[in-house]
Formats: sequence, C-alpha cells, structure tokens
Amino acid sequence: MSSDVNDISINYEEDGTLIVKELDKEILSRGAWTTILFRYQDLNRRTGEYGPDKYTIRRYQKLKGQFVPKSKFNISSAKQARKIIDTLTRWVKAE
Repeated sequence: MSSDVNDISINYEEDGTLIVKELDKEILSRGAWTTILFRYQDLNRRTGEYGPDKYTIRRYQKLKGQFVPKSKFNISSAKQARKIIDTLTRWVKAE
C-alpha cells in the first residue's frame, strides 16, 4: 500500500523475478477514490519473455492515509481496448 498516489504501482515480483511489469500509468482521478489506468506486461515463465501489452483500470480508496485497492477491470487485448476507445469516442461526440 502507498500513501502517495504517484507511488502506486502494479509491478509484481516473486522470488526476485518481475512477473508483472508496469510500462506506464495514467491517473484518471485523484482524491479519496482514485482511478488509475495501467499499461503492463506479464512474464511468460516458460520462455522468460514478456507477453503483449495489457491494460487494467484500478480503483483505490484512501483509508487511514493509505491507498487500498478496491476494484479492477482488466482489458484483455488490444482489440478490446480499441473497441472501448471507439465506443467512448462515439458516445462523447454524441453529447
């Protein structure tokens, strides 16, 4: 857990090996409830190579001075990400 939203990361290590590698992040909203969009890669343990880019949107709630993960939505592929982008673009233009 982190007390500073800028320090929140989804990097994940096991036995000194980086299993989830965060590539980038965008803080979408700040405050008691914070939303962050992450770009990341998972390690293929068999090949030792990182897979294709993936995306996840995570929500954190600040409790007792620490950001606690509350929910997440994983975008499973670039195709799904493009469909989300296209749909949101269409909806926002409609307003």
